[in-house]
Amino acid sequence: MKRCLFLAAALLSAAAALPMPARAGVIGRMTPAEPLTESRIASIADAHQRQAWHAYLVRSQAAMAADKAALAAERQPGVAPPPASAPGSPKSMPLQNGANWYATAEARRVADNIVSFQTPSGGWGKNADRSGPPRRRGQAYVEAEGKEAWNFVGTIDNDATSTEVQFLARVQAALPGGEGAAYRAAALKGIQYLLDAQYPNGGWPQVYPLQGGYHDAVTFNDDAMVSAIEVLQRAAARQGDFAFVPEALASPARAAVQRGINAILASQILINGKRTAWCQQHDAITLVPVGARNFEPAALTSAESVHILQLLKHAPGQTPEMKAAVEAGVAWLRSTALPAPGGGKRWARLTDMASMQPIFGDRDRSIHDNVDDLSPERRNGYAWYVASPAKFLDEN
Repeated sequence: MKRCLFLAAALLSAAAALPMPARAGVIGRMTPAEPLTESRIASIADAHQRQAWHAYLVRSQAAMAADKAALAAERQPGVAPPPASAPGSPKSMPLQNGANWYATAEARRVADNIVSFQTPSGGWGKNADRSGPPRRRGQAYVEAEGKEAWNFVGTIDNDATSTEVQFLARVQAALPGGEGAAYRAAALKGIQYLLDAQYPNGGWPQVYPLQGGYHDAVTFNDDAMVSAIEVLQRAAARQGDFAFVPEALASPARAAVQRGINAILASQILINGKRTAWCQQHDAITLVPVGARNFEPAALTSAESVHILQLLKHAPGQTPEMKAAVEAGVAWLRSTALPAPGGGKRWARLTDMASMQPIFGDRDRSIHDNVDDLSPERRNGYAWYVASPAKFLDEN
């Protein structure tokens, strides 16, 4: 797999096209990521790879059709379905409580909610309150956020699916025997979902079955892909809460972890021959950097790169390439540290790949070099600066 390579000439050309004075207004426009389509797959030169990608897309389309058909079968024509579940967060699925808590009625109520909202494909939606009542027949699988579209129905965004699987693993460990059987079955189905969602090149889309748009890109944003790999690492190890995972599932999990790490290594951006960091999203097929949401242009990201580096540093089976990737990533973080107000250091969430200066995006896809030029909603509604690399660098 070829590493993402940015030639100095290309970067200089891009920089010349979009000059960056000290207080420019709009310095560029964000380009949305391309979805995974048959036409894009048809352009893949290698026949074996082309076949693998085609099979993946067909499988994804079939999975979405099955999910939709299952929900439709629960609904009656002319009868309004139950309202969508209340919004929430992964905090409704605590993973750090003592082992005995996971055998309590409170924990089982959360687990029952999780099992009930699992999609036929095996994943879960995001931003749901798992402490609420179980899903009712005909109720949407996801918290709808006021949208009627099929949206984030199975995702690894915002810790979704990875948290559900881990919570179920904790509950089943506290309930050996028949009491934990339903939770074990749902957790295993969730692990299989992660395996099914992995791209042939080792990356993961944000949403599976594929939703289209930027959701199809390989997603490091908000630690989505790292979280998926970490769950599969636990499944592969078959220890602790994941000791119940059969070898028949642990074996493909090990292979998926290795493919995921290979994709991470291949995605690390080279600029002027030097490895740097990663972007929030990379193209599904080529792994080149791509934009995410309208205000997230293709750029090196500090926060997500820290968690990628932590994964690489602590992964078993260390290789020279993994060690070199971590060393280079650490060096890049040190080189991009900025003074923080009041002392200490901070990092821009997004760093331009040509100038190595902070950049900021707005909802209209405009790119700026000064956070104060953003609309108030975006200026105050996104973590444009982070301090998380500091602790990691202190330990490295």
